[in-house]
Amino acid sequence: MSNTSKIIASVRQQGRTVLTEIEAKQVFSEAGISTTATVLASSQTEAVALSEKIGFPVVLKVASPEITHKTDAGGVKVGLKNKAEVRKAYSEIMASVRPKYPKAKIYGVSVQSVARPGIEIIIGVFKDPQFGPVIMFGLGGIFVEVLKDVAFRIIPIVRRDAAEMIKEIKGYAMLNGYRGHEPAHIPSLEDILLKVSDFVEKTPGIKEIDLNPIFAYKDSAVAVDARIVLEDKP
Repeated sequence: MSNTSKIIASVRQQGRTVLTEIEAKQVFSEAGISTTATVLASSQTEAVALSEKIGFPVVLKVASPEITHKTDAGGVKVGLKNKAEVRKAYSEIMASVRPKYPKAKIYGVSVQSVARPGIEIIIGVFKDPQFGPVIMFGLGGIFVEVLKDVAFRIIPIVRRDAAEMIKEIKGYAMLNGYRGHEPAHIPSLEDILLKVSDFVEKTPGIKEIDLNPIFAYKDSAVAVDARIVLEDKP
């Protein structure tokens, strides 16, 4: 049994349908998609120790499958430069999140390295009642909410589909570099689209996927946040 199968089986055994960010990143890493290094800290002391191991600066995010909008809940602290800042951030996250989500199961926080900023991309998947799994590509971060500049294809896709999706969005010019910003490495984005499509095709029971943001660089791309939702019945 693959590590992905074990993770999904464990999530179902716990009666959950939403993978934590850490579980989702483990799954995507096995699928060959680059993600930021992320580990779980179940206590403030462990968060400090893991931050030192990963190397400052770090990001802390509340680890709970029931809290999807972590930033809105006050569950994200970025750019923490030392142990004192990590301790303070852990306390502030818990103080903010617990009153807002009193019934949520909180495992602690995820500790991850700070990714170098790049062009923000979103790649997602949802289940259409008529067509089945559909993959989406667009500008990520706040752009997806404000501009809704995205392209869609029915899974499975081939490289030509991936290339066309990327070129279809209005923000394609941003990917070629603008006002001194470095361009995105288009083949890396095509590869992620193809790997997500292949993963969904080979993994029954996937309802939703959200890779947002993916930071695109001139020579690579890395997923900074990840979410996987399973269907209620496998």
